[in-house]
Amino acid sequence: MQAKWALRLIRVSAIFGLIGTVMGSHMAGAGSYAFRPVHAHILLVGWLSMFAWGIFYKNYKVNANKLLSTQGWTGIIGAIGLTAGMWLDFLEPFGENKLLSLPLYIGGGTILLLSFVLFAIITFKVQPNEDK
Repeated sequence: MQAKWALRLIRVSAIFGLIGTVMGSHMAGAGSYAFRPVHAHILLVGWLSMFAWGIFYKNYKVNANKLLSTQGWTGIIGAIGLTAGMWLDFLEPFGENKLLSLPLYIGGGTILLLSFVLFAIITFKVQPNEDK
């Protein structure tokens, strides 16, 4: 199960990385930096954090599989919610609709915060791989 989560998180990070770089390329081409905070969060929490978690899970044996699954799902859901909520709140692509944007933005950020707390706990529940 841990190997599945390592690969899953790395794949999700690749998708976030692709979205973030396309967004950055669009901003550069358009000469508008309106997406800058969303672009930064997509790359930091979506690409970088997910990738780091995946590599961590690939290199260390976690002694808490349910905690690992919870951390992985909260990370994915939180990153999607936070960045989608930021996009809706900052850019208002469908007009001002705080009823949708704020719960996504705040809820996603809170779920992502929980994921980071869980990851911090997990780091104390590991055994180093002996073959490394």
